Amino acid sequence: MNPRKLLIIISQLALLALINRAGYMLAHRLSLRLPGNLVGMLILLALLSARLVRLEWIEEGASILIRHLAFFFIPIAVGLIAFKEVFLENGFAILGTLIVSATAGILLCGFIAQAFKKKEAELP
Repeated sequence: MNPRKLLIIISQLALLALINRAGYMLAHRLSLRLPGNLVGMLILLALLSARLVRLEWIEEGASILIRHLAFFFIPIAVGLIAFKEVFLENGFAILGTLIVSATAGILLCGFIAQAFKKKEAELP
């Protein structure tokens, strides 16, 4: 790999890690009941939406992370063990919420895709 490209990817990964760390710090300082990594993703979304961070600045680094996404679920699965009591107490409510929200998301995506397909077919 080209040393310049490697430096660019490392810089992009560092920027993503910095935003992630900021999410953890913000969640801790404000005592939010949200995981720090989720807050970091919301910060990244806000930065991208406000065009303070351009997609090109993080695209290659993010694609590497996405390619290896499965490895990032291992710590999450291990971390869920710490919430054993929560799952035992509220397991059915959590499961019901997951099923309803997943179903709603799938249906919504399907309806939107069909609407776009119909609009596309109507174009000359």
